Amino acid sequence: MFKKMLILMFLYPVCLHAQQNWYKSSRFDYMWKNVGSSGFSSGWVTYTSLGFSPADGEPYLAYSDWAHSKKATVMKFDGANWVTVGTEGFSTASAGFTSLAFSPSDHLPYVAFEDWGASYKATLMKFDGTNWLNVGTAGFSAGEAQYISLAFSPTGEPYVAYEDGGDSLKATVMKFNGTNWENVGSAGFSMGGVQFTNLSFSPSGHPYLAYADYSDSFKCNVRKFDGTNWVNVGSAGFSEASASYISLAFSPSDGLPYVAFSDAGNNEKATVMKFAGTSWVNVGNPGFSSGEAWYTSLAFNPSGKPYVAFMDWGNFKKATVMTFDGTNWVNMGDPGFSKGEAVYTNLACSPSDGQPYVAYEDYGNAYKATLMKYDSVYVGIEKTKNLRFSIYPNPATDKILLEMPALPEACTLVIENITGKEVIKKSITEPQVQIDLTGLSRGVYFVKIKGQQIQYIEKIIKD
Repeated sequence: MFKKMLILMFLYPVCLHAQQNWYKSSRFDYMWKNVGSSGFSSGWVTYTSLGFSPADGEPYLAYSDWAHSKKATVMKFDGANWVTVGTEGFSTASAGFTSLAFSPSDHLPYVAFEDWGASYKATLMKFDGTNWLNVGTAGFSAGEAQYISLAFSPTGEPYVAYEDGGDSLKATVMKFNGTNWENVGSAGFSMGGVQFTNLSFSPSGHPYLAYADYSDSFKCNVRKFDGTNWVNVGSAGFSEASASYISLAFSPSDGLPYVAFSDAGNNEKATVMKFAGTSWVNVGNPGFSSGEAWYTSLAFNPSGKPYVAFMDWGNFKKATVMTFDGTNWVNMGDPGFSKGEAVYTNLACSPSDGQPYVAYEDYGNAYKATLMKYDSVYVGIEKTKNLRFSIYPNPATDKILLEMPALPEACTLVIENITGKEVIKKSITEPQVQIDLTGLSRGVYFVKIKGQQIQYIEKIIKD
């Protein structure tokens, strides 16, 4: 049965010009893949926060590290492995609500967090290339700080927003002026207590803050700082009902603010709204997810395409990512693509190729950190030559034979499984090469041949 089902994908001849693209319709061509190893952290994680370095384009992940007394840890993917940035558990005590961002001026990673070693107040630290250092005074907020959100102004000043325990749990935003921390406008500027504060800068350089307001039935509010005061963007409490897991981002194409949230007015499903100049309007249908959506995270790729990631109660609490096609919200790849339940889903798009990445606490890997990206086996293959390859037999049980014209250069042959893991790699210089598959499990694989002038890919089945 396995063989019969998979053969249906191979109704066209195996011998093809590399420029033909009929095979891109297969679900195996676009999929969610692990970035490095799944469950790469040393232990259980919470409060994952994902970002891309503007210096090298690599993904970084900050989190509260339960293997190190819930202290803050940051790791980055170096292209091959996940490595620790500085020291694991670098904060002096446990860290909650970790928020990662990169300075546009020095490109260094910064992490803000609720600092259990400073009476649960807000602390910001930066990595100077060797060590993690406090930015100004540790515990700079007036009282306990939760729902912390870090963002940088275009000029490189760090701003930190939070639920302010020193001001009746209202919203406060502070910035570091190079010497001290100072309030941005009034402290506690919201009408009532807040949750799910999320800070972002508009393309024009104004800070915006989204949050759920206790005094407004926990509905979604967005305010911006006009240079003097925090003013409402549109109507206060514009969501239909209470909003949770609020995520704010600006579209690079139209410059408008968008918010994604778990929508109590639509059975806690995902809703996205944007400010259309005078009012907040739905982007597509409200409540578009199949079930409840928790830990909603919104991001745009560089071309302005929006994505929303969330823990999907309609798919066993696994991770799902959806995108807006101009009319409807559609799944990116399979819904519920994570191995197990995905908590603290956090989404970011690669600045280099625009692909969405999702980090989360991975219940399928002992609650450790996992990062996955939506990728195509064709990413990076921008140009092909009219070389004709033959691969046979296909399906194969033990060996395959590759035949091709005389190669104009030495090439690398790589065979990957459907998760993108390399299982065979070798250099080739001859037009005919035999590959032993006996060590591979049954399934679908991709044969890639790469050179300076040649790039080719084909599917095979190991039976």
